Amino acid sequence: MSMERAFLGMSHSPLMGLNPVAAPVEAALLGAIAQAREQVQAFKPELVVLVAPDHYNGFFNELMPPLCIGTAACSVGDYLTPPGELHVDGDTALAMAQRLMDEDFDIAISRRMVVDHGFAQALQLLWGSLDTPPVVPIFLNAVAQPGIPRLRRCRQLGAAIGRFLDNVPQRTLLIGSGGLSHEPPVPTLAHPDPAVRERITFRREPTPSERDAKTQRVMAAGRALAAGDPAMKPLNPAWDARWMDALETGGAALDALCALSEDSIEREAGLSAHESKSWLVARSALPAGRSPRCTLRHYQAIPEYIAGFGLLCLQA
Repeated sequence: MSMERAFLGMSHSPLMGLNPVAAPVEAALLGAIAQAREQVQAFKPELVVLVAPDHYNGFFNELMPPLCIGTAACSVGDYLTPPGELHVDGDTALAMAQRLMDEDFDIAISRRMVVDHGFAQALQLLWGSLDTPPVVPIFLNAVAQPGIPRLRRCRQLGAAIGRFLDNVPQRTLLIGSGGLSHEPPVPTLAHPDPAVRERITFRREPTPSERDAKTQRVMAAGRALAAGDPAMKPLNPAWDARWMDALETGGAALDALCALSEDSIEREAGLSAHESKSWLVARSALPAGRSPRCTLRHYQAIPEYIAGFGLLCLQA
């Protein structure tokens, strides 16, 4: 029985390939992504557990679970990510859900999960398409309070997933997709426009013009952040470094990370920094009692992408 596992924490940005950045910045980022891709290919995962958020493309406030496992999943193909079905291992997803329920996690289950670039971009960057090893997709709500999972619960969930994987023979790659510090123009129910509140509450397929307007709005926000617009919340590289330090070190450093207040995450790192919890879930699923080695750590603050963009590879 193999317990070989690897972890990859990877930021995502819908603005990659859309907003231009300086050539050295782009080269450094693409080089780090290439290193991550090479390491993943060398690891040869037989199963991928992918923890990621959504940005009001698949999950809405009409019914917003804190966490959800998909037994099937389809990408909407937003921004420049591929549309279509993910290669989901439905049997393993159901077995994982069963084990989590037995461990007192009231996990939601989707038989037809809809995902966006939060899931698809990581697969695209690592495999070039959605033609990947079998995947178990796990959605983490990172936009809609009060149902955003708390830090301690994310760590507990990851540990429970790890105990399930102790009895799974496949060599498993754990991916946390999201974060780090960033606050893109994702609306909340506090938005003053009733039409916006309606749009993030009830599922409806956007028209091509609506989707294009959203893309242009996000691109403009990235340009504004890069230009130093005081209306945009700046990235926080120091917060990002503390987050990556804790996940790399583990142990007491993770204890301290999980003691952060929810308010401090939003105040210091931005409303969408809750996406970073996808890293915490995935990292906590590494085998207990082992000290994983870090094989890649890379970070860039890229305002044009509205992202404190990090990559962290650990292998147990």
